[in-house]
Amino acid sequence: MKPSYGWVIVAVGALMTCVGIGAMFSLAVYLAPMSADTGWSRTGISSAMTLDFLVMGVASFAWGAASDRFGTRIVVLTGAVLLGLALQLASRATSLIEFQLTYGILVGLAAGSFFAPMIAATTRWFENNRSLAVSLVSAGMGVAPMTISPFAGWLISAYDWRVAMMVIGITAWILLIPAALLVRPPSQVPTDAAASKADAAAGRPGLSAVQALRSPQFVVLALTFFLCCAAHSGPIFHMVSYAMLCGVPAMAAVSIYSVEGLAGLGGRLLLGVLADRLGVKRVLVTGLLVQALAIGTYLAVGRLGEFYLLAVMFGTAYGGVMPLYAVLAREYFGQRIMGTVFGAATMVSSLGMAFGPLAGGWVFDTFDAYSWLYIGSMSVALGAVAVALAFPPLPLRARCAADGVSKSPATRMPGFTPCFR
Repeated sequence: MKPSYGWVIVAVGALMTCVGIGAMFSLAVYLAPMSADTGWSRTGISSAMTLDFLVMGVASFAWGAASDRFGTRIVVLTGAVLLGLALQLASRATSLIEFQLTYGILVGLAAGSFFAPMIAATTRWFENNRSLAVSLVSAGMGVAPMTISPFAGWLISAYDWRVAMMVIGITAWILLIPAALLVRPPSQVPTDAAASKADAAAGRPGLSAVQALRSPQFVVLALTFFLCCAAHSGPIFHMVSYAMLCGVPAMAAVSIYSVEGLAGLGGRLLLGVLADRLGVKRVLVTGLLVQALAIGTYLAVGRLGEFYLLAVMFGTAYGGVMPLYAVLAREYFGQRIMGTVFGAATMVSSLGMAFGPLAGGWVFDTFDAYSWLYIGSMSVALGAVAVALAFPPLPLRARCAADGVSKSPATRMPGFTPCFR
């Protein structure tokens, strides 16, 4: 099998994350017409999204572990079938509780089957350009608001929300089931014993999944991921409302959100390339610091042009750092348990994502302003920087690769294994 097939895996992963996450996040488009048609409260309908976040987080861990054991293809194929089925059932819901169970649980369960398993599959294919490849898979999430959500909006305007949800489900089947059949491992797939030897040669201990999840490296990885997501989720979710409070017209405030999303897409590519060249840890720490400064700067802006400029800075930072956690997980723990480890880290990050919007709503209801949201979020973001600085050194071979160097065969002496250019 040609190594270039790895880029097919990247394209499939980007498509799956786009459709899976896009289908879930399209609930914001359905919200108003659903409430008008059914009489269900917006709070009740929106609670399905909270369920989605929680279920998707736990499901990411379970699906990631399943992909390590049974292979990625069967996992994403099951998720593709389940996603279409869940949307079909949700489109036929006759009560709010029925909708919450189908959309909030089944859609979240299906959406969790794509990101962590496809990220793990991608890392198997790439030794060089790994950060870029992972970033491209993650970029599918950034494309979703520009594709699936507008498509759902057009269907609602032409028909109604039930037809729109049903068509999105059928579209998911048409796109994702054939795509899942394209997923395969590299032609040379090491056995567990061979993988353990490869990890030992790279300076990684041969940890079991349980040992890895208890290790200091995983604690630092998961805590940084959690704090990063907890820091930016509130400002992202409440940004439109904050801009409107500052006097920005409603449609212009929405356009700021779009600019932020586009910047996040570019940030994934930019930081992915930089991580391959400069090292993933230093790029991650720098990106987290830029994110913290951007969040704090929101307190000092008030005009539309300033919001646009800051949206580019903020979107580039938070979008760019997200794929780098997968690269670190691969370098610290190797490929054999990659799906389990990154799935667990994704589960922890989902809790952070669920925390921010709730905290922002409480802050505004309590203080009638968003100032403390941005102050608190900046503090949490700086906490992410501090924890990221505590990352242990990468294993030797991974560190050499990150620096663009290798070990010299002539200097393989006991206790002396330097890198050289």
